[in-house]
Amino acid sequence: MGYSSNVYKSASDILFERRLKAEKSADRRREEIYMKFPRIRELEKKISSCGVMAARAVVSGGDVVSQMEYLRDQNLAMQKEVSEILISNGYDKDVFEPRYVCKKCNDTGYYEENGRTLVCRCLKNTLISCACDELNRTAPLSLSTFDSFSLDYYDKNIDNASGVSPYNHMSSVLRYCQNYAQNFYTHSESILMKGATGLGKTHLSLAIANEAIKKGFGVIYTSAPTLVSRLEKNYFSNADDDAALNMLLECDLLIIDDLGTEFHGQFSVSQLYNIFNSRMLSNKPVIINTNLTLREMEKIYSERFVSRVCGNAQKLDFLGRDIRIRKK
Repeated sequence: MGYSSNVYKSASDILFERRLKAEKSADRRREEIYMKFPRIRELEKKISSCGVMAARAVVSGGDVVSQMEYLRDQNLAMQKEVSEILISNGYDKDVFEPRYVCKKCNDTGYYEENGRTLVCRCLKNTLISCACDELNRTAPLSLSTFDSFSLDYYDKNIDNASGVSPYNHMSSVLRYCQNYAQNFYTHSESILMKGATGLGKTHLSLAIANEAIKKGFGVIYTSAPTLVSRLEKNYFSNADDDAALNMLLECDLLIIDDLGTEFHGQFSVSQLYNIFNSRMLSNKPVIINTNLTLREMEKIYSERFVSRVCGNAQKLDFLGRDIRIRKK
């Protein structure tokens, strides 16, 4: 699965607006030049009429070859005169052509090569940009990057409970996430990020998402409360709408943030387990972020759920004190 239909529509709309802007600008330049040089308007009107005259020559018969040669010579002469007027007055000879942002595809998103229709780089870049915008709108903070993740907020002193310094431990976590993002593919392993609030779980999961999106993978980010609310709404309204669930199951990477903060009930527990289990069976990765310990997760979601997660996901413990407080 690649990008969502909304992302494709947004990208297509952007290219359409670029193309329309370029063509309207070309029309305005043409009219301005016509006003300055009426002779050019006259010549271009005659050039356009040459096609009609050629068609009439073919229909009327007679010495068609001679008539076509005459019209061709007339056409070339008029085109030459137009170019001379433009160049002598400081214009490029192609001033009437639309100035598209992408010269390769003329802002259509596609180009022909060796008899094949190929997707242009400009469309790929626009899709990436739109996907980032879509993710950014749903994320609880600006789209995070690895560059903006600072280790300076983690204590370098040894933590008595873990026996390591939060700084050194989180340095390893950061390197793991960077390597994961660099080598991400549709069958990458899942990740369980756990630790107290404000230790960078959301930041690093979104940094991974950012890199995956740049590579063209389809990523869905959602918080557990939002996810459960959406599923409940569809289920209890008896809506025949499987689109949301299908996207959760089929996207290249699913990120579920704040697991444990949603309303806990039989429905939410079973739905979350089914989503995770279905993706595991399809070898599709999930990143789960939670403030819960494994024991707390067992009490809420059952031992079977935790066993399934732990058996199929890399566990990353986040250590330290709330960096959001330390930043203040």
